[in-house]
Amino acid sequence: MKRREFVRHSAVGAAGMGLVGNADLLHGILVPSTLGRGISQDRDALAAAALNAARTAGADYADIRIATNRTQRASTRERIVSGVMDSETSGFGIRVLVDGTWGFAASRDVSLDEVARVARVAVAQGRANRAAQRRPVELAPLDWTGRGEWRSPIEIDPFTVPIEDKVALLLQANEAAMAVAGVAFANSNMAFLREEKFFASTDGVITDQTIYRAAGGVSVTAVAPDRSDFQSRSSNEIAPRGLGYEHILNSDLVGGATRWAEEAVQKLSAKPVQPGRYDLVLRPSHLWLTIHEAIAHPTELDRIMGFEANYAGTSFISSPEAFLGSFRYGPEIMNIQGERTTPTALSTVGWDDEGVQPDEYLIVKDGVLNDLQTTREQAPWLSEWYASQGRGVRSHGNSYGQSWDVTQFQRMPNVNLLPHPDRDVSEAELIDGVENGILIDGDGSFSIDQQRYNAQFGGQTFYEIKNGQVTGMLKDVAYQIRTPEFWNGMDLIGGPSTYELGGSFGDAKGQPAQSNAITHGCPTTRHRDITIINTGRRA
Repeated sequence: MKRREFVRHSAVGAAGMGLVGNADLLHGILVPSTLGRGISQDRDALAAAALNAARTAGADYADIRIATNRTQRASTRERIVSGVMDSETSGFGIRVLVDGTWGFAASRDVSLDEVARVARVAVAQGRANRAAQRRPVELAPLDWTGRGEWRSPIEIDPFTVPIEDKVALLLQANEAAMAVAGVAFANSNMAFLREEKFFASTDGVITDQTIYRAAGGVSVTAVAPDRSDFQSRSSNEIAPRGLGYEHILNSDLVGGATRWAEEAVQKLSAKPVQPGRYDLVLRPSHLWLTIHEAIAHPTELDRIMGFEANYAGTSFISSPEAFLGSFRYGPEIMNIQGERTTPTALSTVGWDDEGVQPDEYLIVKDGVLNDLQTTREQAPWLSEWYASQGRGVRSHGNSYGQSWDVTQFQRMPNVNLLPHPDRDVSEAELIDGVENGILIDGDGSFSIDQQRYNAQFGGQTFYEIKNGQVTGMLKDVAYQIRTPEFWNGMDLIGGPSTYELGGSFGDAKGQPAQSNAITHGCPTTRHRDITIINTGRRA
């Protein structure tokens, strides 16, 4: 199919019809606002109708999210376009509390009559759910109410760039990779998301946000002349960002493709690693994933409390009371921050999906577990711990719903390992202190158990370190960890000059599964005496 035919056949859907209604039903809390794409009627009037219907039906609390999400993806292989997808969805979801129990309902028919009807359905569902109530839901108080707008700091809206131009760039990257002798396959892709999200609640919060995400990458596979081996190299150091199309242009996929292809070929003749115990120097392009799996996920409070289990398990942190303030996650130089304010990071927003302004907090402070990821429902579960620390109960603003048709729940913020607290330790200094070790760049395959305790991680490229010097490339490397032993074996952390952002365009959780996007910033680190295995399957 030709490029212009892809554009003509791409699927784009939208919903939204009706008339502007009276927005005074909330006694002046709501005022008229502009219209979002895909939603043709005034959202303030829709919110007023929904929240008042929910109150009248018996809800103690209600919120509504009116959203339009557009997603576009393009992928290529060698000289072939392997896929193009462009989709848009619009609708609204209403969440209510009835006698301390949640109810939720949603619809793609965005009209005044429908939002009122769906609000009543949500209340009826909440009332029915009381039969399974363990304890009434208590919401943490808000420290901000009012109206606000927020937008990702983009320069080029990716949805204004012709698909022909995007595909042409991907094919150019493939050509550059295929020009390197020994390369057999080259794949490339782009992905973009725009979320236009309007939120209003009976607590007096109204937010209007437009969130962008952009990702792009190249993957190259080299095959030995005798077909005895193959090695791949992916552009994992190009992390997705909360940016527009300028992120793709600045990533220089075409220019980088040659280097990634050369490294894939170089891996064919690299020395296979000998299994044993090594010191590791881990670059941010690799370490972000270990942070994600071994720190970010196990400090989600719903996993700890057993409310999240079927999708990727619970947590080795068995209870907040037993771990907070006493569990040593790592050395004193280790500080793990949760936040949603880093510019261009994927979890950065103005407000979460409960209308909470996210704060910055230390999940790990001086090596000790200090806090956990929370929503308005979850924060009161830690009230005794917060009181013992002289802190009030407050949600950290970690609520997110993938789309209008699903209820929001706890999703991780940007979770970062902060640089060395006292000085700017360089990568050269980290390497200089290693007699027998491996430098790892880029993330690769991984596996981890249901409690986030035992894990194995691969990577993209591996370099042998001997007596403080990088001596050559290795291959077939993976390391095995037990979470607390691995982090307590981290004896030195890089400084701000080594700090970079890594992340993922999609991170699934829940049943039915929802996906969000996350960023993890970190410096280069050094870890002592780690078990290394050889992953090569050779006779």
